[in-house]
Amino acid sequence: MNTIATSCAARARLPDWLRIRLPTSPSYAHTRDLLEELRLHTVCESAQCPNHWECWERGTATFMIGGDRCTRACAFCAVTTAKPFALDAEEPARVAEAARRMRLRHVVITAVARDDLPDGGADHFRRTVEAVRAAVPQIVIEVLTPDFNDRDESLTTVLSAQPHVFNHNLETVRRLTPTVRHRATYDRSLSVLAKAKARGAAGLLTKSGLMLGLGEREEEVLEALADLRRARCDLLTLGQYLQPAVRHLPVVEFVTPARFDAYRRAAGQMGFRHVASAPKVRSSYHAEDVPVAAADPQPFGRLHGAR
Repeated sequence: MNTIATSCAARARLPDWLRIRLPTSPSYAHTRDLLEELRLHTVCESAQCPNHWECWERGTATFMIGGDRCTRACAFCAVTTAKPFALDAEEPARVAEAARRMRLRHVVITAVARDDLPDGGADHFRRTVEAVRAAVPQIVIEVLTPDFNDRDESLTTVLSAQPHVFNHNLETVRRLTPTVRHRATYDRSLSVLAKAKARGAAGLLTKSGLMLGLGEREEEVLEALADLRRARCDLLTLGQYLQPAVRHLPVVEFVTPARFDAYRRAAGQMGFRHVASAPKVRSSYHAEDVPVAAADPQPFGRLHGAR
């Protein structure tokens, strides 16, 4: 198998199973117009997610708070790297209004890395989660966070808002981590997930994901899944890496749907409670399909088994 190249080679041609169907219903435009009206950023657009056509047509989106400028420059990510603007104090209320008007049952809130802030943007997460819960009391709330440089106080701040799902992505296998996300570390991400599980409220579900096709070997993927289980990670997503632009890491391999299915079965055998593994899967793709009941008394839900 080829190693990751760092040159700006032409992007590889997509196989048939990764072809995207463009939206045909007016619901896509409705979602787009609402997001523009409320001046909200989404990871769907900023990270050039290939599923955003489908998700917006279904009336869902992943809100990206803290602005659209990231303090890190991960080699796989299309989000702009630049000095961020000051936090928008009204943004949490606008995210809550969007969730209410979109009639969401499950919301995913992510953020750019804000290494410029003492808490990494953790309190902005807290305020956003609390605003959404006040606006839509029965909603399932999932946060997809950066690593906050593994600051305990930042993690405690986010967990104090009591999200139902705490998501932080491992992104790739140990060997490739320095190339794929040079300002993060493999072990730091595992530490964040383990701490969230140990310190979160009873019933908190933890979640992580990997991109495949960057040159990882099968045994390295299985090792990463085992490491996630040792960190007591509950939910897993596996999807195909796609090169956003020629300046980003190239695709080394298009992993077949059959291999994704084999990884799904292996992960289920390891004890993950829910596994989404397919070429088009992303961290928040069909996140609402995971059976988490926000109306449970705790208010945390139960997961009824892997699918």
